[in-house]
Amino acid sequence: MAFASRTRNMFEALVSEGSLNRLLRRRSSFAEEFEELERSPSAGNNWIPELSPLANIVVRRCSKILGTTSIELQESFNAEASDSIKQKLWYARNFLEFCCFRTLALSAQVIGHLADKKFRRLTFDMMVAWESPTASSQSLINLDDDLSVGMEAFSRIAPAVPIIANVIICENLFEVLTVSTGGRLHFSVYDKYLNGLERAIKKMKRQSESSLLSAIRSSRGENILEVDGTVTTQPVFEHVGISTWPGKLMNTENHALYFEALRVVSYDKPKIYDLSDDLKQIVKPELTGPWGTRLFDKAVLYKSISLSEPAIIGFPELKGHTRRDYWLAIIREVLYVHRFINKFNIIGIEKDDALSKAVLGILRVQAVQEISSSSSVRFESLLVFNLCDQLPGGDLVLETLANMSSSRELDRGKNVATSGGMYSISALTMASNLGFMFGSSSNNPSEAGLLVGELAVGEISLMERAIKESRENYKKVVLAQETVDGVKVDGIDTNVAVMKELLLPVMELGKLLLSLVYWDDHLKSFLFCSIFTYIIFRGWVGYTFASALLLIAIFMAVTRFCNQGRPLAEIKVKAPPPMTTMEQLLAVQNAISQAEQVIQDGNIALLKFRALLLSIFPQASEKLAAALVLTALSLALVPSKYVVMAVFLETFTRYSPLRKASTERWMRRQREWWFSIPAAPVVLEIQSQREKEDKKRK
Repeated sequence: MAFASRTRNMFEALVSEGSLNRLLRRRSSFAEEFEELERSPSAGNNWIPELSPLANIVVRRCSKILGTTSIELQESFNAEASDSIKQKLWYARNFLEFCCFRTLALSAQVIGHLADKKFRRLTFDMMVAWESPTASSQSLINLDDDLSVGMEAFSRIAPAVPIIANVIICENLFEVLTVSTGGRLHFSVYDKYLNGLERAIKKMKRQSESSLLSAIRSSRGENILEVDGTVTTQPVFEHVGISTWPGKLMNTENHALYFEALRVVSYDKPKIYDLSDDLKQIVKPELTGPWGTRLFDKAVLYKSISLSEPAIIGFPELKGHTRRDYWLAIIREVLYVHRFINKFNIIGIEKDDALSKAVLGILRVQAVQEISSSSSVRFESLLVFNLCDQLPGGDLVLETLANMSSSRELDRGKNVATSGGMYSISALTMASNLGFMFGSSSNNPSEAGLLVGELAVGEISLMERAIKESRENYKKVVLAQETVDGVKVDGIDTNVAVMKELLLPVMELGKLLLSLVYWDDHLKSFLFCSIFTYIIFRGWVGYTFASALLLIAIFMAVTRFCNQGRPLAEIKVKAPPPMTTMEQLLAVQNAISQAEQVIQDGNIALLKFRALLLSIFPQASEKLAAALVLTALSLALVPSKYVVMAVFLETFTRYSPLRKASTERWMRRQREWWFSIPAAPVVLEIQSQREKEDKKRK
């Protein structure tokens, strides 16, 4: 009777607000269950007073799947959960997570669960209930609107089914799914995404079970992740020198990239580009074109120490380079997951779990690629190991992932769904339930032991903390990069003007030092030499530089305090007069000529030093050898502070009134000596085109 009274009061409140009637008219996923609860005399067995009506309905569905009642689920939670998880403030949400994780672990074992509309609706309604789990939070949901969920709820529930999302990439995935809905995920978009996932899974299983690479798969047990080049309208080309061959490209998660060149009626034996061994591989975007030209940004370059020259695979398309970007991302994902495995020496079931994360990530990218009409989706942001390679502190995220893999307890011989359900299921368990096999451990998972997932009821895992910190650092990098992009200017003359303005303090300091060196003001130069000579003699050079650094730090602190709350002062640069196209070309040509002159002078200096070392000009070599011996004796026998003091005095008294005339004579003799040294001979050998082709063939 007490339950009936509470339920009646709650429904009367909903009806008085008009929300329930509107909800029933819309026939939402909760409508029929609200009606059933209102009519059922035994509804009290499935009603938790601490939960909101929506959360109660979700828990009621979970209890049906698990073959129990809501009250029995609550008793299990109270018995198994720690006191910190059962705190009153978070009790409702943590109990809801407990029910969700247990239910999802069991539901994910059903073949074809992604195609089940009830499963899809259940996972979405779990997110809805997660946002308002307590009895007092029901008013937060406007039942009159199409129900939607935010990023926090998606990030907590979706990774509990590893094929739907992963802790590391879930925020990026949520942003992609809600790009057109204002940061809230609606069921229509979510359902469309799960449809794409189901099709991607069927496609990958069909490819892996086909005759493609059958001989290699029988010996290696590989799963084919993607195939391209089998359709004439979307060819794939391999570029070797000035030659181009069409063919078929395949990517597998276990080992390598395969390219089969297409001949007249059949394919050649596949070329294997290994992604699993440590071969110092480099995979990056590349330009290609006919006859070896570099015109189109639509190719992927693969380079390793096992190849004599890089392999370039082209993905031609009429507009953009989305196809190439997709292949670049999935190739790198396989490469990076094997680097992760090799770096942390991961073996056995943990290795299979890491491979599963990569495969599930590629499936998610394929689903997003299918449902997204935008060409601006960054595929690498949706892949775990790609993202960790880019994020600031991504290496720490991978280290945390490796530590979790090695320290997680194996729930041997039991299923996570029936052994407490305090954790979500693992990526390996998810992949095995989908029918993908990784090594021997996933052939019989109950014997190998099941890894628990990365989400725990009521707790923020080490992985979630690491990725959150990394994302905060990434936001700072993005903001900094926006300021960098905002101050970029076009034109050589304009950039030179900006650089001169920025280097003005340094240039002024240089002018002051030159003035002291050339003794333009005798008194200032004398005082400078005297003070620094005394500092060097007393051994205070280190203290002097430390004081200078300390003064800079104090200046920065004072500036920060004085400018707090004020806008950053802009640097004003006088823009040079605009240059015509011809003037810009002449400026570029002049800069190239000057750079060429500098390189020539550098080569001449190196050749003269070579001549000195080889005693091509004995007299000059003898003088240099004597100078080197004298310098070596000085460094070995004279205390260092006296050597530093001698160098300082030699430099800063060179143009003093007493030494100026002798310095000019000595400098003249040095120039004459340098000009008299011959350069070592150089012979240029020109390689013929035929020799180049022979070398490439070898």
